[in-house]
Amino acid sequence: QNETTVTEFILLGFSSNPALRLCLFALFSVLYSATLIGNALVFVLICLDYRLHSPMYFFLCHLSIVDICYASNNVPHMLRNLLGQGKTISFAGCGTQIHLYLIFALTECVLLAMMSYDRYVAICHPLRYALIMNRRLCLTLAAVSWAFGFIFGTLQASLALHLPFCGPCEVDHFFCEILAVLKLACTDTTVNKVLIFVVCVCFLLFPLALILISYVHILATILRIRSAPGWHKTISTCGSHLTVVSLFYGNAIFMYMGPGSGNSSGREKVLSLFYSLVSPTLNPLIYSLRNKQVKEALLKLQRRKRVFHS
Repeated sequence: QNETTVTEFILLGFSSNPALRLCLFALFSVLYSATLIGNALVFVLICLDYRLHSPMYFFLCHLSIVDICYASNNVPHMLRNLLGQGKTISFAGCGTQIHLYLIFALTECVLLAMMSYDRYVAICHPLRYALIMNRRLCLTLAAVSWAFGFIFGTLQASLALHLPFCGPCEVDHFFCEILAVLKLACTDTTVNKVLIFVVCVCFLLFPLALILISYVHILATILRIRSAPGWHKTISTCGSHLTVVSLFYGNAIFMYMGPGSGNSSGREKVLSLFYSLVSPTLNPLIYSLRNKQVKEALLKLQRRKRVFHS
């Protein structure tokens, strides 16, 4: 029998102080706008400039899509909440947030591992790079990333939403994060928490191990490079990916697998902010917009606009 009597949830958000909420609204609005503009710009540049039609930028294009969708799933409702206009969310809306949040988060976990493999092939097997990272393989790796994210995200969301919720209905978070919602279930959630841990092992620890193995081989190859320009180019290319990987996986492991995970609402909110705003804002800057080829593509696009308007 379905014991769910809760038809909507109340998102407590960050603070009851009106002045602080207004400051947070202004800050998060700027970050959200930067996320949308930065990732959309990267996507458009990669699509328009044939010089960026390579495996590395193909995966960056998918990462930009994930970041836009991920931020747009959580942030607009959070901004409404900060203005005092969106504290409540329907049960269906909450379920949709959980579902999409899991899909995009798990997809990015796999996608970052695929990107490390691309860097491994590019640096350790440069002469065979075009042969190995062909169009078919790139499409397959991207499809696998999205498929895994969708399947396991749907599984977790379905199990969580089929639990009985009979009150209270206050979610101590700024969106319907799965750990925060599980606290409100009127039954034992051990199975759900075990599943979350297993998924974390598969989508966090296993991809992270593959990334570290890739970079051990990359480091060994770098040490054999004698020219300073070669060192600089290789470290610059891989440093961006390692920076994002360290931040992304480190925060996720601390949030979902660390001691006391799911018990500290303050910690969950801060870490969720990283995934919802900080990481999607930084990714275009770290990966693309400081890259020489992307800068050249951006200048080329600006010249096209000037010619068009003149």
